[in-house]
Amino acid sequence: MSCGLSVAEDRLMSGADRTERQEGEARKVDDRSAIGAHIVLAAIQKEGEEELKRPPSALAWSGLAAGLSMGFSLLGEALLRAHLADAIWRPLLTKTGYCVGFLIVILGRQQLFTENTLTVVLPLLDRRNLATLVGVAKLWTVVLAANLAGTFVFAWFASSSGVFDDHMLAVLGDVAREAVPTSFGLTLLRAIFAGWLIALMVWLLPAAESARVSIIVILTYLIGLGNFTHIIAGSTKVMFAVLIGATSWSTYFGGFMLPALVGNIAGGVAMVAALGHAQVKSGEDHAVK
Repeated sequence: MSCGLSVAEDRLMSGADRTERQEGEARKVDDRSAIGAHIVLAAIQKEGEEELKRPPSALAWSGLAAGLSMGFSLLGEALLRAHLADAIWRPLLTKTGYCVGFLIVILGRQQLFTENTLTVVLPLLDRRNLATLVGVAKLWTVVLAANLAGTFVFAWFASSSGVFDDHMLAVLGDVAREAVPTSFGLTLLRAIFAGWLIALMVWLLPAAESARVSIIVILTYLIGLGNFTHIIAGSTKVMFAVLIGATSWSTYFGGFMLPALVGNIAGGVAMVAALGHAQVKSGEDHAVK
């Protein structure tokens, strides 16, 4: 009798062990699996909802800080150029400096137009009502104005404070002149690519975990190396060019700011936010059917 109980107990324990082992293996599979698109969408949408609830004053101060921080993309690129030989490979290294401003802004959770402002599009796509549209428009306006104010302050300080010597000012001027637009259409197309890449970064970051820095560097490096037009990073450069007399304010507003704004919004919203939202919602609708 005792032997029978012992065998039964052994079998029961073996079954329990097998169940525990299977559950452990399932957990390992879950840990190693990439999170689904619906989870990424939910994380970004939650962030967008929180951004829409922030008061305008908080958005403005954070946006001003982001505009100032983005000036370090100009400075980082210029510092590298100033210390490297003029060779065909030099842009491959100098454009790493372009990533500096983005790293400061994104890791510092500052409000950047085309980055934080894209997250609020998802609540709008989900609800599609006037109240959300007004909230998105208000947030975009406050953040954009604050970002541009910050870029102007940085460009003015860099060009007029005397903190940089003549050689460094000349290098800053060379970097800034490269961003001066030559064609409305070309600037628009380049801005679409920049908006696309920034929005892809927004989509990738929730699942990045320890790779956040790598994703930010890789994608913003592509923007810099491809001379794609980002309205905030580019504004620091073009404003610096205006302040040193290399171009005019009319060129900045009509030839740079307008196409950059339209292109960044089109690339970010239409190509990623809408498509990312659509793929998840389409999958949910199919699952329900």
